[in-house]
This record gives sequence, C-alpha cells and structure tokens, in this order.
Amino acid sequence: MTAAAVLVSVALGTQAADLMRTIDKGTHSSVDDARTVTVRSADAWAKLWRAHAADKAPPAVDFSKEMVVGVFLGSRPTAGYTVEIIGAQAEPDALVVRYRVGSPDRDMMTAQVITTPYHLVAVPRRAGEVSFEKIP
Repeated sequence: MTAAAVLVSVALGTQAADLMRTIDKGTHSSVDDARTVTVRSADAWAKLWRAHAADKAPPAVDFSKEMVVGVFLGSRPTAGYTVEIIGAQAEPDALVVRYRVGSPDRDMMTAQVITTPYHLVAVPRRAGEVSFEKIP
C-alpha cells in the first residue's frame, strides 16, 4: 500500500485498494496549458480525453462511483519535469487533492524537448468543491 493510498484511505474512511488509482500519467499530453481538472461525467471525460490524448481510447471510469481529478503542468522546455498526485483528503468544505511537482536539477543534463507532464487519477465520487494544493 502506497503512502498516497494510506492518506486517501484515512481521509475518506474506506479501503485503500478501492480509493485512488492512476488513470494516466506521463510527460506528453496534448493539453499544453497548466490546469487542474475535476471530471464527474462520461461526457466531460470524453471531452477532456479528446483534448489530452485523442489518438488513444479513454480508460474506463465508473462515474456512478468515481470521479477523475488531474493536474496538467503545461508546456515545459526540457525533459525532467514531473507531476504526481500524492493524495486526497476530505475536509468539511471540499476534497483537497495534493500534488507534487518535480523539476530537473540546475546542473542536470536534460533532453531539449518540450514536455507536458500530467497525472490523472480516479477517486471515490464526492459532491462539492474540489481544491488542489501543491506540496513542496
């Protein structure tokens, strides 16, 4: 069980294995602007997926039980940038999704290629606001 799964499990009060699952993660998305997303319907999922990876079939999501949250970092000038959703915590007014951003060290040699890091996860469906918090 990962630390992120434990955080989500404790926060939402359910079994960790059924909580947060990665839908897609990588460094090349067609979404080239920085944004966070919350998707609660199949129609919204299809629209986001077309913008993100139109050449691939969208992964299955049961929107009666789950919703998708995600972070897109937008365009970055080199390789070495990453984003990872590390957990989600239910608070009185919102679900808070916490994520971490990685970047290459100053003296690190990196490929000179534009990247667009992203991470999309499914979490248990929840009504109300979803907020995102970047963790240092």
